[in-house]
Amino acid sequence: MRRGLIIEAVEPGSLADEAGIEPGDRLSAINGHHPRDVIDFGFHAGDDELVLEVVKTSGEIWEIEANREDRMVLGMRFRAAAPRRCGNACLFCFIDQLPKGLRRSLYVKDEDYRHSFLYGNFVTLSTLRTSDMRRILEQRLSPLYVSVHATEPDLRCELLGNPSARPIMEILKELAAGGITVHAQVVLCPGLNDGKHLERTVSDLASMYPRVASLAVVPVGLTRHREALPLLRPVTREYASGFLAQWQTRSAAIAEELGAPFLFLADEFYLKAVQPFPPLATYGELPQFGNGVGMIPLFLSECDGVIAGAENLEPTSVTIVTGESPFGYLEGFVGRLSRKTGILMRLIAIRNALLGDEVTVTGLVTGRDLCAQLKGRELGGVVMVPDVMLREGDGLFLDDVSLEDVARELGARVSVFEATPAGLYAALKSLS
Repeated sequence: MRRGLIIEAVEPGSLADEAGIEPGDRLSAINGHHPRDVIDFGFHAGDDELVLEVVKTSGEIWEIEANREDRMVLGMRFRAAAPRRCGNACLFCFIDQLPKGLRRSLYVKDEDYRHSFLYGNFVTLSTLRTSDMRRILEQRLSPLYVSVHATEPDLRCELLGNPSARPIMEILKELAAGGITVHAQVVLCPGLNDGKHLERTVSDLASMYPRVASLAVVPVGLTRHREALPLLRPVTREYASGFLAQWQTRSAAIAEELGAPFLFLADEFYLKAVQPFPPLATYGELPQFGNGVGMIPLFLSECDGVIAGAENLEPTSVTIVTGESPFGYLEGFVGRLSRKTGILMRLIAIRNALLGDEVTVTGLVTGRDLCAQLKGRELGGVVMVPDVMLREGDGLFLDDVSLEDVARELGARVSVFEATPAGLYAALKSLS
C-alpha cells in the first residue's frame, strides 16, 4: 500500500523547495506518522523539529530534517483526496434535481466531516463511525458545519431518507463534551419540518449554545427537474412573509436570552418575501455567510462607502449580470455608481431557464442561459460577470461553459468581478 500524500506543488523559497522536494514526490511520513490527508499533515507538522520521509518519483527514499524555528513554511501543497460519499437519500437533495449535461463533479454526493472542517461544507454526520468521532475529538477538528434539519429522530430519518441515522442530539452532545464547536443548519421544507417541529429543533439547539454556536434556516431549493421525486411544497412569497413575521421576533428573543445572535434566517426568505433586511449588526460576525445568510445586508452596508470614494472614470458602457432575486437590491447601487463614475451600466437579471423559475440566486446562473438571454442585445464594451457564477480556480459556469465560450458567443469582452461593491468598482476602474 502506497501510504502518504502526493505533493502537487512546492512553494518557491520554502523549506521543501530548498530540500529538493518536487511535485509528484510523495510525503510518506512526518515524525514517524503516515498522513492520511492534509488534516493529519497539519496536525503533525506543528512541531519545531520535523523529520520528513519523502519518496521521490524515481522511487528513492529521502529523509529530511527540518527546523521550523526560522519560521519558514514547509511549502507543500498536496493532491486533494476524494470526498466520502453520502449514504442518505434526502427528500430535498438538490443533486437529485439536476438535469443531465452539467459538470460531472456536481453529481457527487459527498458526506465528509473532513471537508466540513477544511472548507465549511455542511454534513449530516449520519454515517459517522466511532473511529471518525475519535479522530475529531483527538485532533480538535473544530468548528464543524452540520445539517440538522430536525432534532426529532424519526422526522430526521424521514428527511434524510435514512432509517438508521443516529439521533443527531446524541452526536452533538458528544462533540460538545469534547470541546467541538458546531454551526448548524435546517433546510426548511414547508409542511414537514416547520411549525412545532422547527420550534423543537431551535429550542434543542439553542440549549447547547455556545457549543452549537449558530443555526441558519434556509428554504428548500426546488428545480423543475423533480420527476419521480417526493412532492415538496416550495417556499412562496406568502409563506416567506408569514415565516419572517414569526421567526424574526423569535430570533431577536433568542439573541437577547443568549446574549448573542444565534438563529439566522437566510437572505432568500427576505428576497422571496420582498421585505427589507434587518440591520447588519443583528448578524453578529456573519458565522453563516457562506450559507447565504447576511450576504446582501453586508453588500448594502458597503455601498455608501464605495459611492463616497468613487471617482469620475473614462466614459464607457458595460452590462452587469446577476440572478433574479438580488436584482432589486442591486439596481439602486448600480444606478448611483453609474452617475458617480460616468460609466453607462446596464444591470440585467438572468432567468434560470435550465433549473426553473424557483431557482433565482446568482450563483446558479448557467453560461447557456446567460448567452441565450444576452444574445442580440446592446451590451456596450464589456459584459461583467460576478465571480459567484463561476467555479473557483477554472472560470467555468455551472454547465461547464467557459468565459471564452461566452465571449465568443456574444462577440463581446467578458470581465469577472468580485461580487462586492468594492469589487465592482475596482473592476470598472481597471477597465478605464
